[in-house]
Amino acid sequence: MEMPKSRPIENYILDWPRFLLGFLPMIERDLAPRLAEAARIWPCVTVTGPRQSGKTTLCRAMFPHHQYASLEDPDVRAFASEDPRGFLAQFPEGAVLDEIQRVPELQSYLQGVIDSDPAPGRWILTGSQNFTLLESVSQSLAGRTAVHSLLPMTHNESERFPVPAQTLDETLFTGSYPRIFDRSMDPSDWFRSYVATYVERDVRTVANVGSLPTFQRFAALCAGRTSQLLNFSSLAGDCGISQPTAKSWFGVLETSFMAFRLPAFHGNLRKRLVKTPKLHFYDTGLVCWLLGIRTPEQLRAHPLRGPIFETWAVSEIVKRQTNQGEVHRLSHYRDRNGAEADIIVKWSGGKMLVDAKSGATASSSFLQGARRVRKHLDILTPSPAVVVYGGDERQRRGTDSLVPWRELHGVDWTGSE
Repeated sequence: MEMPKSRPIENYILDWPRFLLGFLPMIERDLAPRLAEAARIWPCVTVTGPRQSGKTTLCRAMFPHHQYASLEDPDVRAFASEDPRGFLAQFPEGAVLDEIQRVPELQSYLQGVIDSDPAPGRWILTGSQNFTLLESVSQSLAGRTAVHSLLPMTHNESERFPVPAQTLDETLFTGSYPRIFDRSMDPSDWFRSYVATYVERDVRTVANVGSLPTFQRFAALCAGRTSQLLNFSSLAGDCGISQPTAKSWFGVLETSFMAFRLPAFHGNLRKRLVKTPKLHFYDTGLVCWLLGIRTPEQLRAHPLRGPIFETWAVSEIVKRQTNQGEVHRLSHYRDRNGAEADIIVKWSGGKMLVDAKSGATASSSFLQGARRVRKHLDILTPSPAVVVYGGDERQRRGTDSLVPWRELHGVDWTGSE
């Protein structure tokens, strides 16, 4: 029996730090080491994430010797759909195939190609529809591809651009999509185009939505409820749609990486816990645009500034864990007596209780909520409390900490450092 062909991974991928330092006008992305490691082991690497999060730029930069094909191109998509074997035969050394969810049946044919030559790092797939893509991957490429998600940038990543956001309000308002920073674009102008061009196009692809204006109103209503408990009945009533439709439409926001649910904490507690997840967005710039906030100054006095800051803190931790290859082990805590913590970070060594406070003046009162929750948790290991707040001074209060928003990236959110 002839052994599968193998070639050194250096034929397919440049050393990522050397490449990112000088070849393309792009910043170093924190996910890059994980992708490089996966490409040295797996014959296929799949990168998911929202449109414009930088998937194509990163993959083409890391795999410059690969041929490239975008299945968004109608001609390319038609070729891949009508003659998948002939399409894949164009790439004897592998390729970067962009927006693979546009031709999901292509992965079934790719399975045979990989089985005949499982050399690592040959095939790099990207996609911007989470559930659709992962369903087809699990059916066709299970055991053959590593799956990673490239979300919008962390604050630490955005600071690598020559002109990053300077203040907290600018950071929340600008959001974290690379194109805004790369081209110094006005966030409102960019998000207007983004919602019209990308979100609405994905909506038509993912779900049979009869009225796109109504769907955009639904998205705005979700933005107005960011950091709140996810209440489909309320959303449906305010939008004038049925509750099943509200659930379906929120699934569209999840599928296109716009929003996500933060599950409620479950434990062996005698307290009556609220079991409803919280609603959060991956990007606060999108939240601001959907809410009609058009300047950082307008955000400063906005009644939802606190919830927007909480969503920013939650999404930053989610993105940090994602970039580290960690499975999300986050939840929120709320019981019927009003005790709550915005985030519980769980790892093998215990738990961390996290609250987000947008105020700029450090105060011991910021820690009261997390300390109250700590009394209710039936655990053997200590649970330090961390408050991410809108000020500039880091403070220790016993085992607990007040962490400035700028230093959020310096906290170990994975329990592995």
